[in-house]
Amino acid sequence: MNIFDWLQRTSDVPWVLSSTFFAAALLLVGGLRVRKAVAQDGGLIPDEGFSVRNVFELIIEFLMDLGETTMGDRARQYFPIVGTIFFFVLFANLMGLVPGFKGATGDANVTFAWALVSFIVYNYVGIKEHGWKYIYQFMGPSLWNPEIGGKTYHIRLLTPLFLPLELLLHFARIATLGIRLLANMFADHTVVMVFIGLVPIGIPAIFMGLGMLVCFLQAFVFALLTMIYIGQALEEAH
Repeated sequence: MNIFDWLQRTSDVPWVLSSTFFAAALLLVGGLRVRKAVAQDGGLIPDEGFSVRNVFELIIEFLMDLGETTMGDRARQYFPIVGTIFFFVLFANLMGLVPGFKGATGDANVTFAWALVSFIVYNYVGIKEHGWKYIYQFMGPSLWNPEIGGKTYHIRLLTPLFLPLELLLHFARIATLGIRLLANMFADHTVVMVFIGLVPIGIPAIFMGLGMLVCFLQAFVFALLTMIYIGQALEEAH
């Protein structure tokens, strides 16, 4: 029994909606708290010891460095959406480990929704960056580049083979992102709950620690793949 199932029975609001809103509220409160702390000293002086701000700044700095590696100079422009995905998925994952709560990432609607967001974002980036030439990324390599009238033409002879395959693989990213997150979180939370039920003292702490690691890794993988896809969309097709 968890609070979101109870709310569903008493208010007819699907548990996944209340869980999603709760995770979003936690993210918003955490962000506002960090923003307030940063505004007080201009972001120059870190807090002493362990604090929410220090944790946020450490994670953001780590993700930003990774974003510059995968997305290049445009990382700062697209980092807000990547950071939002990471922290929401992380918060929702961790909620599934808290007794009495249920993480929204345990529902396929949420995992596939974020997968669709990632898909739309990186394709939007590609279209915005390259216009109609973005389709070249799906047409295979240019095998012949003749110059006619001072203009170079890229002849992609393997387009009939590459185009349907590449389009299929790109749409499959929605499924792989959604299924990977859903399956891993379901398995992780199930194992933790089973051991809590069997041996309520001592042993579950080990699996709880492993569960927290899995929660972080799955949020990280989701954000990393999104950054990689954006970086690929920014590249010029050859």
